[in-house]
Amino acid sequence: MGRKEITYLHTLTEDERNHHIGNIVKYHPPCFVVTAGQEGLKYLTKYCDQEGIPLLRTKVPTADFLGMLDAYLLNTLAPEISIHGICLNVSGIGILLRGKSGIGKSETAHTLIKRGSRLVADDIVVLKKLSPQTLLGTHNGKTKEFLALRSIGLINVVRLYGRTAFQDETRIVLDIELTKWRDNELNNDLELEPKFTQYMGVQIPHIEIQLQPGRDVAGLIEAAANNWYLKQQGYSAVEEFMKRLENE
Repeated sequence: MGRKEITYLHTLTEDERNHHIGNIVKYHPPCFVVTAGQEGLKYLTKYCDQEGIPLLRTKVPTADFLGMLDAYLLNTLAPEISIHGICLNVSGIGILLRGKSGIGKSETAHTLIKRGSRLVADDIVVLKKLSPQTLLGTHNGKTKEFLALRSIGLINVVRLYGRTAFQDETRIVLDIELTKWRDNELNNDLELEPKFTQYMGVQIPHIEIQLQPGRDVAGLIEAAANNWYLKQQGYSAVEEFMKRLENE
């Protein structure tokens, strides 16, 4: 109930006001929320006391409050699944890092965090579907801020590297899978054919990075994130390269 609603109620007689409020109260709403810091609500307080309905008040303007409430409900009620992997925010890009146990996901994540990336979730990643095109990655609460490193144990990235080493959630835009190196495959294509992974009906671009001693996997992930961003801006390195060849 915002400024307009409360102002309208103030213009009514006591009987009219009781009639209108009574019609709402009989449906037993979970609560009443009065926005914009409205006052003079004794009649509303009376009904809430009688029916045991919480009466909340905020100084936030109605439009702003509705936007906040909508975002909260969308996040809270979104369908979700849990998968095994690591979720990171790399250069502002949400990445899901997957691979078999022992492949090196946590070590790679640790290197990225030291370079300025942010951990979102380790081991158990909660994926929430906010829309047909939007997938949100977050933690389950229990593993918040923790990263498990083989031979080292559990570390708290915030205590070690500061508050900027962690964030609660991020939109997932890249699905990167770490796999073992395969000698019989060519990996020098100018532009790989787009592949996708699907989670709850949301398609996420998929990249496979094969591991080999000496490869800077963290650097490759940073390059993949920045290259994805450039593509969203309409730039293609391959297209520019081909134009240069054509102009020779």
